[in-house]
Amino acid sequence: MGIYLLIFTTSFFVVLLSTPALLRVAILKRLFDEPKEDRKIHKRLIPTIGGIIIFAATLFAFALWFPFDDIHIPSQQTRAVSDFKFLVATILILFFVGVKDDIIGTAPMKKLVAHVIVGLVLVLMADIKITGFHGLFGLRELPEWGQIFLSLFTYIVVVNAFNLIDGVDGLAAGIGTICGLAFGTWFYMVGEPAMSALAFSLSGSLVGFLVFNFSPAKIFMGDSGSLPIGLIICVLAVRVIEYKVPDSLIDFNVNGLSEMVSNISKPIFVMAVLCYPLIDTLRIFIYRTIRGLSPFSADRNHIHHRLIDIGLTHRGTAITLYIYNILVITTAILTRNLDPSYAFIIVGFVAIGLLQIPFLIKKVKNRSNG
Repeated sequence: MGIYLLIFTTSFFVVLLSTPALLRVAILKRLFDEPKEDRKIHKRLIPTIGGIIIFAATLFAFALWFPFDDIHIPSQQTRAVSDFKFLVATILILFFVGVKDDIIGTAPMKKLVAHVIVGLVLVLMADIKITGFHGLFGLRELPEWGQIFLSLFTYIVVVNAFNLIDGVDGLAAGIGTICGLAFGTWFYMVGEPAMSALAFSLSGSLVGFLVFNFSPAKIFMGDSGSLPIGLIICVLAVRVIEYKVPDSLIDFNVNGLSEMVSNISKPIFVMAVLCYPLIDTLRIFIYRTIRGLSPFSADRNHIHHRLIDIGLTHRGTAITLYIYNILVITTAILTRNLDPSYAFIIVGFVAIGLLQIPFLIKKVKNRSNG
């Protein structure tokens, strides 16, 4: 576990020590998020290029301490090198798309084209794709065309989900940290060092960034941060779903592999880890479509906006959603011995049900005021 702590610490200190210099550059070049739109909840000028340092620190720590010595199976080593190659290539695409959007703006359709290109590279060239539902609702392997469609859809949704939840100080960075730690711990327990290293590298960068991004925020990550974060989290999620735990690990409990990891449904665990960005994104897309608006249009109808509207501060909103995410992950772990379909229903009920509370509070206040 020492190497992963070293990776986490390296990326953390790179961000911690480099962000003040980045802030000075942003101020000198006036790279601010100007609060002109009604949906903006900030009333002051804040730099928007924090994603640059998250991107740099994550890749630096991962490449510097990449644990080749821990990969003893040749097939795993080959796959780790392949994953690293394609991951760097695709992150670079989204990173520069994000930088352009942060500085001068990018049309939604151009961003969508970039997402599709990245998704196709990862699905068709890197073979990082979802092959089936692994027993959920009795479904297992999908046909090839179904695998490509589902995987491409998943990439676009997850990457955009992290972009959309970046609306409150510390929210996207904190949720990304929880996702990274959850996936990193899972990969460590099943003996997958490359993916575990990537997850802990991202988590360390985000914790370092939270020092400056937690309310009151001194800097935002912008699209240059949220898009690469979403991509890394999505790759980790797909690899968890598709990972086949070797029998030797289960038999000998290598790396502390327990009944918890071997029994939990991997698709349910992934959906629990990604619960907030997924539910909020799907909800907002449905809401906009019903109202005849573009799914990519901006508004103040996200769940984190609702929490702000009922009186929570930025800190309170972020911490509330951190706790919510952890509660849903805990529910998925507690239901690990149930049939996957029943576990999915329970986890889904908890995840969706808890997010209705802010709307119930708002309705009660409206009635009392009426």
